[in-house]
Amino acid sequence: MNKKNNTGIILAGGKSSRMTREKGFVLLNDKPFVQYCIEALQPLVSEIIIVSKNSDYDIFGVKRVEDIVSNAGPIAGLHAGLVYSKTENNLVLSCDVPMVTTSLLKKLISHNDEHFDIVQFKTEGTTIPLIALYKKRCTNTCQKLLLNGERRLRKLVSALNTKTVSLPKTEQVLVTNINTIDELKTVINAINN
Repeated sequence: MNKKNNTGIILAGGKSSRMTREKGFVLLNDKPFVQYCIEALQPLVSEIIIVSKNSDYDIFGVKRVEDIVSNAGPIAGLHAGLVYSKTENNLVLSCDVPMVTTSLLKKLISHNDEHFDIVQFKTEGTTIPLIALYKKRCTNTCQKLLLNGERRLRKLVSALNTKTVSLPKTEQVLVTNINTIDELKTVINAINN
């Protein structure tokens, strides 16, 4: 595995309405969510890009870009990240998955194959397109969908050649996205017990 061929893209442009504050800065054990994402990606990628219009993310010392098509949901964030990426392979994370690990992301890379545009995880029948590997060539399909007013990431995933990797129950916690304070409390309780 060559880090030179991989970019990490962290999507941090959501409205965070259920969390009532910017999700990437929510603390888990005194560390912001986005820092966990950065640390999980760093051993595997040559560059990390945070997609957000919030300049507060600049404190993390990684490249930050804004959506090219504004207010168009996760496809717009993914599109911007892919446009600015210089590599074929892109590990994409939403900023609200602080349990993600480097070894989990290595699994995505191990399933990388020229025939697939996307490699995503699935757990308990639910696919997880916001912890996934996207090829740079997905950019054009993102753009077409955005031009047609489509905002749903699942539409992009179904339009492309996607490989889905099932995760065992023991690793489900690693892909948990945290949208509310109650979900955060549940994760903290699970860690401490």
